[in-house]
Amino acid sequence: MRVLVVEDHRRLATALAEGLRREGMAVDLAFDGADALAHVAVNRYEVVVLDRDLPGVHGDQVCRALVAEGGESRVLMLTAASTIRDRVEGLELGADDYLGKPFEFAELVARVRALGRRAAAALPPVLVHGDVTLDASRHVAFRGERRLELSPKEFALLECLLAASGGVLSAEELLARVWDEAADPFTTTVKTTIGRLRSKLGEPPLIETVREAGYRI
Repeated sequence: MRVLVVEDHRRLATALAEGLRREGMAVDLAFDGADALAHVAVNRYEVVVLDRDLPGVHGDQVCRALVAEGGESRVLMLTAASTIRDRVEGLELGADDYLGKPFEFAELVARVRALGRRAAAALPPVLVHGDVTLDASRHVAFRGERRLELSPKEFALLECLLAASGGVLSAEELLARVWDEAADPFTTTVKTTIGRLRSKLGEPPLIETVREAGYRI
C-alpha cells in the first residue's frame, strides 16, 4: 500500500512515516498543502493521511481537490480540533475518516489499513493462490500450514503479486508500490527482495521471472 502523509510538523511527519514503513507500507511525505497536491498529481496513493491545519494551502482545500479529482485515494484527516462539529465538517468536505490529535499509533495504522482496503474494494480481504494464503488485515501469510516469516517489504511484495492474479508486474511498478519516492530507480532492491521471498516461499517455485517484463505469480 502506498500512503502520503501530509503534516507540517516535520518531527511528527517523520515519526509517522517511519512507523508506517515498519508496517510494510510505502510512505511519501509532504509538509504543506501545495506539496501534497504536487505529490498526488504524479503518484497514485491508496490513502492520504492529511493534517487539516496546514500552512499555505489549507488541508480543507487539499481534501476538496482530492475529492473533485475523483481518484481512488482515501483521505484520513487529522486535526487537534476533535469536537463533533469538527468531525462533521471534515467528513462533509469528503474525508473518508477523521482522527483527532493526540492519537494512538496503533489506531492510526488500523484506520489506514481499513481505508486501504476500501481503496482496493475489488480485492478480497484474504488473498489465496494454490497453497499460499495472505491475510492483510492480520498481516500474516502461510504456505500450507507453515507460517511465512516475512519482512514488511517481503510481505508487501507478496501481497502485490497475489493481488495481480497472475498479471506481470515490472520491477518499476513494484518499486513504486512497495517502496516510496526516495527509492533509487536503478537499485537492485526489488530483485534482491524477490530472491529472499522466493527462498522463504520454498518449493515448488511460485514466483516467475518474465524476461524483460517483470514478475508474476
